[in-house]
Amino acid sequence: MSIDIDKLSEAELVDLNHRIVERLRFMRQARAHVAMLQFRIGERVSFQPEGRERIFGIITRYNKKSVTVVTPEGVRWNVAPGFLHPEPSEVVAVVVPDNVVQLPRK
Repeated sequence: MSIDIDKLSEAELVDLNHRIVERLRFMRQARAHVAMLQFRIGERVSFQPEGRERIFGIITRYNKKSVTVVTPEGVRWNVAPGFLHPEPSEVVAVVVPDNVVQLPRK
């Protein structure tokens, strides 16, 4: 499809620009959404910020273009899903009080 922009008025060019920018945003969000679907809430992941050591945590929330990861220390990070790496779950012995019912994991 070819558009001759030389024949468009200023208002038409501005409208075309807004439509192009909105379409590009939508395409970026769609790619981020597809990448997010590779991970589940509650999944253990890791990522490495530039100039820092690898950080481990658990996904707690999906955002528009990122996911929220909470570290064992309670620090929250918003990370683009392309930077995440799945980590094997550690087997941890947890003492459960008598009044807590454990539900099976899928």
